[in-house]
Amino acid sequence: MSGNPPEFRPAPYYDGVPDYMVDVYDWAYVNPAKARLLDRNIVVSTLLFLNDQRLMRRYLARIRPGSRVWQVAHVYGDLVSRAAQAVGTDGRFVLTDITPVQVEHALKKLAPYPQAEVVRADASSWQADAPFDLVCSFFLLHEVPDELKAAIVDNMLAQVAPGGELVFVDYHRPRPWQPIGWLLKYVNRVLEPFAEALWNKDIADYATRKDDFVWQKETVFGGVYQIVRVRAR
Repeated sequence: MSGNPPEFRPAPYYDGVPDYMVDVYDWAYVNPAKARLLDRNIVVSTLLFLNDQRLMRRYLARIRPGSRVWQVAHVYGDLVSRAAQAVGTDGRFVLTDITPVQVEHALKKLAPYPQAEVVRADASSWQADAPFDLVCSFFLLHEVPDELKAAIVDNMLAQVAPGGELVFVDYHRPRPWQPIGWLLKYVNRVLEPFAEALWNKDIADYATRKDDFVWQKETVFGGVYQIVRVRAR
């Protein structure tokens, strides 16, 4: 009988997942059983206080048929299917995600769309073989530490084609009169420790080459959410 201890092998759904994801977001994105429960439109609508369709339309309206689109992370519900439909059969929709469970969910949703591709990759470093007409981060930045926020923003900016556009949809500092702000402050302390950074810093300020781009920010629902559109100068 060997005296060597058994080799530790992480469960497949933890393999290669960043430590911060395992420590903070196992309940939401890493554990398969919990992901199955959460990946529903009704959950997305509830978590976004019924603002889900309004926010999704801000992104989907920017997609042009025949265009190349990169979405930097999977989103629960039917958003990724709608985005793939929007590019049409002459376009290309690429979805990346670092988490095996999220890649699995995305592959199932996008299987009917030959114009769609799912890649397991880190949004802060993944490089495509050609630039994109549109790049979107839909509620990703609030889930990553600040140094990754900066790396993701820079990588997104670097992969936009001339004349292309970026869209960031995420949380924002609520107006003082918005009571949801107090609830979110508590939720952030308990479940979303990286989210409140977006209350105190503009997304544009994470970009190394901020001044090379034009940034337009819109807020909705009493400042709880922001939609930032970006184009090269």
